[in-house]
Amino acid sequence: MSDFYRIKRLPPYVFEQVNRLKAKARAGGADIIDLGMGNPDLPAPKHVIDKLVETAGRPRTDRYSASKGIAGLRRAQANYYQRRFDVSLDPDTQIVATLGSKEGFANMAQAITAPGDVMLVPNPSYPIHAFGFLMAGGVIRSVPADPTPKFFEALERAVRHSIPKPIGVVVCYPSNPTATVASLDFYKDLVAFAKRHEIFVLSDLAYAEVYFDEEPPPSVLQVPGAIDVTVEFTSMSKTYSMAGWRMGFAVGNERLCAALARVKSYLDYGAFTPIQVAAATALNGPDDCIKEMRAIYKKRRDVMVESFAQAGWPIPSPSASMFAWAPVPERFASLSSLEFSSLLIEKADLAVAPGVGFGEYGEGFLRLALVENEQRIRQAARNLRRFFDSADHQLHNVAPKAMRA
Repeated sequence: MSDFYRIKRLPPYVFEQVNRLKAKARAGGADIIDLGMGNPDLPAPKHVIDKLVETAGRPRTDRYSASKGIAGLRRAQANYYQRRFDVSLDPDTQIVATLGSKEGFANMAQAITAPGDVMLVPNPSYPIHAFGFLMAGGVIRSVPADPTPKFFEALERAVRHSIPKPIGVVVCYPSNPTATVASLDFYKDLVAFAKRHEIFVLSDLAYAEVYFDEEPPPSVLQVPGAIDVTVEFTSMSKTYSMAGWRMGFAVGNERLCAALARVKSYLDYGAFTPIQVAAATALNGPDDCIKEMRAIYKKRRDVMVESFAQAGWPIPSPSASMFAWAPVPERFASLSSLEFSSLLIEKADLAVAPGVGFGEYGEGFLRLALVENEQRIRQAARNLRRFFDSADHQLHNVAPKAMRA
């Protein structure tokens, strides 16, 4: 396998190491509380499931679908953007339905990347943001993940010193993994930068509806003229707890959307039609289920922040996304994020995602997903307290058995 060109461009998958330890512990009878993967545990809305059941099995819906999405689904997404962001989109030319935002990013990379093209990607960031372009033959240049002046300073350096000049920049707010939210003013500066230097903006807005403050996260497409340079990716996975349904969208610039649709026309026939019909029902339906989802995640966040702090691990409170981004506790500072996450599985029956899995600048942090109920989160805190209380004070000698082997 190591001889294949694209496989050689991929580093070892950090999360797979954690998954192996988790599976081994469970095989040994451990009750692992899994806060590692952002895999929603809430059910999809009943009216959406009912529409799926109603539509499945009909002869016409069992046939091949449309790779860019059925017309009704694309219209539903256009209506959502109009309601939520006051952004007008043409369903025929500015919206492509994707098999989740992850597939959308990967296929967009295939569509627009020539060998050696430079892409600016935040670090730390969701892995597909970088590796989609690496697999397409591109080159990644890292920029800071937080929407601060340092972000633009890094962009300026990259444009000035990269050969060839970068073709685009990826942004993801609310951020996976850091949970940072960007302002509309930030997006205005970003669009101005992109136009000035003639580069594209690819925005990941998968967590648009998972926010806990009064102010909802904006879309970059709210900036006048942003559509000239921008495509934005959204997902049904978190908003409607439809992660396994694999339903998302790319919306925005016509040229980029046309390139994505062209690639997809060769690679797939789109999602199963009943899933697309049910997704349209979700987008066109009431938002009570979205408000309920937000309330549940907010309560879990509050429970995690309170109970983990009492256990001895202060967790910064995220204002959006379904993740908390926490530094390795000070008493374990000698351990890497992978070592500490492995130790938690071994000693506290708790799985979290090591920050280094999201890029080198994620080292020293852990990502915790709000995907267990409040009772399980409190149990995780009790496990932590027992582990911390019994931990050896000479922590420089501590290493998980899996790391020593």
